[in-house]
Amino acid sequence: MNRFCYFLLFCFVLNSARAEFPIASSGKSGCVIVSQADATQTEINAAVELAKTLEQITGAKFETQKGGEKIPESSIVVGPGKFAAQFFPEIDFSKLGDEEIVMRVKGGKLLLAGGRPRGTIYAVNRFLQEQCGVRWWMPWATNIPQQASLKIPDLDVRYKPPFEYRGPYWFPAFEPTWKVHNQANNENSVIPPEMGGSIKYKGFCHTFYPLVPPEKHFAEHPEWFSLINGKRVGEKAQLCLTNPKLRDFMVERVKDWLRECPDCQIISVTQNDHAGWCECETCKAIDDAEGSHAGTMLTFANYIAEKIEKEFPKVAVDTFAYQYTRTPPKTVKPRPNVIVRLCSIECNFREPLDAPVNAAFAADIKRWSEICPRLYVWDYTTEFQHYVHPHPNWFTLGPNVRFFQQHKVKGLFEQGAYAGHGSEMAEMRGWVLAQLMWNPQQDDRKLIREFLEGYYGNEAAKPIYKYLELLYAASKDFYLACYIRKDPAPYLDFKTLNQAEALWREAEAAAEKDADAEKVLRVRIAHLPIRYVFLKEWKTLRNACQEQKLKWPLNESRKEVAGEFKKVCDGVPGKDWTQVRVLNEQSLPVEKFLANFADDASAK
Repeated sequence: MNRFCYFLLFCFVLNSARAEFPIASSGKSGCVIVSQADATQTEINAAVELAKTLEQITGAKFETQKGGEKIPESSIVVGPGKFAAQFFPEIDFSKLGDEEIVMRVKGGKLLLAGGRPRGTIYAVNRFLQEQCGVRWWMPWATNIPQQASLKIPDLDVRYKPPFEYRGPYWFPAFEPTWKVHNQANNENSVIPPEMGGSIKYKGFCHTFYPLVPPEKHFAEHPEWFSLINGKRVGEKAQLCLTNPKLRDFMVERVKDWLRECPDCQIISVTQNDHAGWCECETCKAIDDAEGSHAGTMLTFANYIAEKIEKEFPKVAVDTFAYQYTRTPPKTVKPRPNVIVRLCSIECNFREPLDAPVNAAFAADIKRWSEICPRLYVWDYTTEFQHYVHPHPNWFTLGPNVRFFQQHKVKGLFEQGAYAGHGSEMAEMRGWVLAQLMWNPQQDDRKLIREFLEGYYGNEAAKPIYKYLELLYAASKDFYLACYIRKDPAPYLDFKTLNQAEALWREAEAAAEKDADAEKVLRVRIAHLPIRYVFLKEWKTLRNACQEQKLKWPLNESRKEVAGEFKKVCDGVPGKDWTQVRVLNEQSLPVEKFLANFADDASAK
């Protein structure tokens, strides 16, 4: 090798060494964690979280420093401020978006910072996940790898999430600390300000009657309510959205609500959860001209938004494109301070939303995205009549989130089972959706596998993933609504359920072999949906088993199977996540469901 080649090799090695940032070596820290003198409480807490988690990973104690005149040569700089500007002058921190993050290695310094209020704490948590392998699967299930020596390669990341609002609305995903770790920022289970806070709504949905209660106002002002078949209606209807006095009354009501919640960024002015739109001459003329009932809805929202803008310049008025208002109007466009939330409730969730079967929705979102600068989506990821029921939409979650990003959606609410623990694959959906909302371009099937392996164990994950593929294949050509249209669903035939039961038994056996009691519990809870269908459709499935001359995979006694189901649902005292109490959106108790199977006579 000639001298020039040696020189190039030396430069390569030198540059490679410079590119690495030493976190710890053999259980001893290699850096100091520095927060800025003017750091917010969120940024201070981010530095504390970083030090604590790095200690858990490496076993090293990490010194923390707040402010000062100078910092050590090897430092992790947390948050924007004096030191960030000094060592990273190429970054204009004043122009970072509210949740934009920066992770950069340069000159012996590692920068973890972001826009306020949440950017820095997100930068720290993304760093711990992406560079250190930490996974916050669920509030009760965290993976922190053990690594006494830790070096970080060259980093130069600047990233702004595509969705300003991210809501994986599954019960296990409500806990505020989990939300911060996984970058969910929706309004439910509010994140405290010292952890970065969250987007806050005043009201959330179906607010017409809460804002204008008919029991208070209908007698005196029937003209404020829908005219239906020539008669004013104050029950299971809507409002007369063109009535001038109602409009001005609504403006004052909205202002009153916002004065009650001065830190709210969005107020919901949304239709009730049924039909009953107004058919008066003025409302009908607008809707007919616009080709949609969104005509009156949007002109009403625009009026409210214009009138409150002076007093509440940072507040947006949120309204729906839902069921009868889903189709965009021909000419009316939302004001800049109006959010339209487009709802996908009619769709087939077994297929991606850009599939031919969902063409009408795809056409609507395309048009809304052209006229609405702040388009939000309310999407549906569960089956409301049977939370504990196989709902094979797993492999459409990723394509749909990317579809929303493609159409410039700014906020995404993924409604799941929200009444309690134990719903079908709830934990997986909550975590996977949170990851996709932060970065839709990730491989969603890879994320699913990663969750299964981390949450259930490497060996148990294999049959569980096969189960997902089995049910997805079996449901081909079935219209998978968020309310079952055909019960029992034809994809849940005996042949499929028999195979599914075998896969879950294999998963349980694998978890038991791992001798991890918590993972055994997790697999047994995830197994409940198959047992739920067996219990619910016992007679039909028994007959099919006999006709096909196959072996029945469960106990011959439905009463005994129900008892096993209850035992799993009862869970472990002190571990709420193991306790399954309700089975659908109407809060059907487990006990009431199982009461049908108290003896075996009804099973014959």
